[in-house]
Amino acid sequence: RSMKVHGSIRVPGDKSITHRALLLASLAGGRSHIGGALTAFDARSSARVLRALGAKISPLVPDRLVVVEGKRRFARPDGVLDCGNSGTTTRLLLGLLAGHRFRATLTGDASLRRRPMRRVTLPLGLMGARFVQDPGRDGLPLTISGGSLHRLSYEQPVSSAQIKSCLLLAGVAAGVEVDVREPHGRSRDHTERMLRAFDFTVIDDNDGWVRLRPTGRLVPFDLQVPGDPSSAAFPIGAAVLAEGGELHLAGVGVNPTRIGFFAVLERMGAHIRQEVLGEEGGEPVADLLVRPAPLRATEVMATEIPGLIDEIPLLAVLAARAEGTTIFRQVGELRVKESDRLGLIAGDLRAVGVRAEVQGDDLFVTGSDRPPVGKVRTAGDHRLAMAFGVLGTVRGAKVSVDDRKCVGVSFPGFWEMLRKVGSR
Repeated sequence: RSMKVHGSIRVPGDKSITHRALLLASLAGGRSHIGGALTAFDARSSARVLRALGAKISPLVPDRLVVVEGKRRFARPDGVLDCGNSGTTTRLLLGLLAGHRFRATLTGDASLRRRPMRRVTLPLGLMGARFVQDPGRDGLPLTISGGSLHRLSYEQPVSSAQIKSCLLLAGVAAGVEVDVREPHGRSRDHTERMLRAFDFTVIDDNDGWVRLRPTGRLVPFDLQVPGDPSSAAFPIGAAVLAEGGELHLAGVGVNPTRIGFFAVLERMGAHIRQEVLGEEGGEPVADLLVRPAPLRATEVMATEIPGLIDEIPLLAVLAARAEGTTIFRQVGELRVKESDRLGLIAGDLRAVGVRAEVQGDDLFVTGSDRPPVGKVRTAGDHRLAMAFGVLGTVRGAKVSVDDRKCVGVSFPGFWEMLRKVGSR
């Protein structure tokens, strides 16, 4: 059973950009149109809480334009804001709520309630927002009381797009200056690009500081969301592991802060051809062409991790088919994702017969050409389910994924896509 890849596919709309477009449109005082938006669970969580804050948002349905009627300020919500499984919704929304003079309580599903929030409540507290949480717990539910904030200069303990975006959005909502420093390499910069489109001054210093000056104003807009590169990683991985053919991916976002995994794949021996199409809302977009390739091990450095944090599960399963031992340096941040993603990646690789271990914050994966066979545990983590789905496409594989439905968070129709691009 050798898999050949073929055809052209379009991956779901970019999750990061969809969240940010919905949030900003809801405060843009008028009607905005968002095409190509992600319509999966996480994006619907953003739409749901924004409706509760006074925005009118049309249903998120595949292949349909999303229309947002925003107000210049959020309305006080009647009930608790349920952010579902979406850490991005929660953290970015806390930034915007910090600039509003009312109390709001946020909660989410069991997985989201375990995720740490102190990394955003601490700097927002320095700006003047107040928080109430359950004693002894750093997570949801939490209540925020916002209002007039002071300017902030803050050095993040870890490079995180969610923390950075949360603080920049607090500056936008409150009309104050914000300087944020990322210590270990640049995280994704969608928020900066979008805010520049609204005439906010956002300066990237070469020493890791991002500086916001509240010179702009949110106005209604029309945006076509590019395909999500983190979702594209999975069909790209399947194409690289295939034994023939080629795969075409249409209209994928190729923001340099999101395609760090391309560089790692190239070092491992794969090649991704980009045919650049232009820009959409300040974001570069390209068609991609991928062919199968034999892979060799590499070392992924700590400075690369912020630009490919979501692709590590996929890169780890590709490392399982590469010659030699691949090392991922300083990936401790994966312990606080949708699951303890780091422990699960290593444990699941071992469960299908691959040598993998965590030493401190480093992950080691030794490649093998033996067919992977076994059952993997996802703890409801969509990226783990998809990564091991890709590993299950190699010749002789029998990989059973315990929760196939969780892929709906970011990639509805993933399993059908995997079947469609491969023929045996």
